[in-house]
Amino acid sequence: MTDLSMVVQDSWTEAGRHLRIIPRNIEVLIFATIQPIMFIVLFSYVFGGAITAPGFTNYDQFLMPGIFAQSLVFGSAFTGVGLAEDLSKGLVDRLRSLPMSRSAVLIGRTVSDLLRNIFTFTIMVVIAFAIGFRLEGSFAQATLATFVLLLFSYSLSWVQALIGLSVKSVEAANSAGFIWMFPLTFVSSAFVPPETMPGWLEAIANANPFTIVTNASRALYNGMPVGNDVWYSIGWSLALIAVFAGLATRKFGRSTSA
Repeated sequence: MTDLSMVVQDSWTEAGRHLRIIPRNIEVLIFATIQPIMFIVLFSYVFGGAITAPGFTNYDQFLMPGIFAQSLVFGSAFTGVGLAEDLSKGLVDRLRSLPMSRSAVLIGRTVSDLLRNIFTFTIMVVIAFAIGFRLEGSFAQATLATFVLLLFSYSLSWVQALIGLSVKSVEAANSAGFIWMFPLTFVSSAFVPPETMPGWLEAIANANPFTIVTNASRALYNGMPVGNDVWYSIGWSLALIAVFAGLATRKFGRSTSA
């Protein structure tokens, strides 16, 4: 068996282990799905009447891609929390002692969380359609928008993996995994146009990779010109994966439950 085929097989085995746990702990999936639904309802009905988005037929068409992006980013936190839990239980020590690829342990975890995110995203789309959101672009554009969002969320799972392996407890992983995601998602174009912000904050929001990803998906879902945002989004995602996958894999090799 080649090294690549071993990594693929071991990764899928590890992903399957995490996926099989979900039916035995269905509450986690339920609450992970309720949170983005709450965001959709709150922002659409509570803030929707007070916020205008120039160039869009209604606020929902502007809002929903941002909510999709935010919820998928928040979903990446499961990776860090899950790895911290495995580390605290000594499971990481056992996995490191097995004749398997070390990177496969992390790939399997991130892939299983990506599949969980896809399920959550599907539920969000159904709710968004129920309250009036519509795909105004082509099916191909919507597919590309979804790919951009999922790839970005997957890249952040590697950031979360490094966090989960670096902290000392599950509680710390939960706090450290979420604290940076709030400024990342709120100081962006997800909920309001950046030009409505103070000048210095607008500059930060426009440079935020989350803004680039949100703008790309929003343009594609609404059938608008997207410019280079898709390529920038993919570039950011691949760069994050390249950097943090390497860092997390090296960290995993040194991690113990002690």
